[in-house]
Amino acid sequence: MTLADSPRLWAVVGATGTGKSDLSLDIAEAVAAEGRHAEIVNADAMQLYRGMDIGTAKVPVAERRGIPHHLLDVLEVTEEAAVARYQVDARAAIDAALARGHDAILVGGSGLYVSSVLFDFRFPPRDAALRARLEAELETSGPGALYARLQQEDPQTAARVDPRNGRRIVRALEVLAQGASTHGAALPEAPELWRPATILGLHLERAALVERLDRRVERMWDEGLVGEVEHLRTQGLEQGATAPRAIGYAQALAQLDGALSEEDAIAETQALTRRYARRQVSWFRRYPEVRWFEAGAVPLVDALR
Repeated sequence: MTLADSPRLWAVVGATGTGKSDLSLDIAEAVAAEGRHAEIVNADAMQLYRGMDIGTAKVPVAERRGIPHHLLDVLEVTEEAAVARYQVDARAAIDAALARGHDAILVGGSGLYVSSVLFDFRFPPRDAALRARLEAELETSGPGALYARLQQEDPQTAARVDPRNGRRIVRALEVLAQGASTHGAALPEAPELWRPATILGLHLERAALVERLDRRVERMWDEGLVGEVEHLRTQGLEQGATAPRAIGYAQALAQLDGALSEEDAIAETQALTRRYARRQVSWFRRYPEVRWFEAGAVPLVDALR
């Protein structure tokens, strides 16, 4: 197996639970075996948060095989994860790795975050004062009224936004109020790559993926997710704009508050994880020039050609 002489940008994408982290580590080791180093850049929005480990399936430091990882544990749970900021940081990490003569491997399942790096993805303007007014309205009236307004002003974006996601609704209305078009929480038409990249996708037959995801959620509880959330509460988890809404973390908080039993918290997390995986599959299937492999059965010789 012989790799190209110049450093390459790789991306490993796919639904949660398909083994993206393991494949990225395998690629990095294969690159090293050919005499060149590789570095991994995280593209999972929730793995940006320090202390959110069990519920995000973050690879422990001891299991990273000595391979440098970037953009893990860079935010406190009280901070807001913003994709525009992430785009700048991730591209800087990739540029730095390539400048060192190393391959860069972007890995994660947060579709908008991955797309912001790989493609010519430009973000619409921000207006802090306008956003504050919309957030105050959200606090007073709830997401329903704002979502109805979004449906009227931009039906295409509204169709892609969860009606319960007040943060996403506010952002869309903020952009529209400034006379700009939203990115619609979707890929632009005929996206152009930011720089040449080899994109590898992992897929798994639906029934097998559902089984894997359900077991994964049960392991999260067995491994101490509720205790992790209890600790993060002392770090201000519930004051954050993004972190407390993460799948699994919101349900563990509800369990700690007595609003959900453990059984119901697990069941709700499983259902939301399955729904999220469906959205990921749909998102990444629209990527051009992805080479798809079955999860857990990736021949490196083929993947690395």
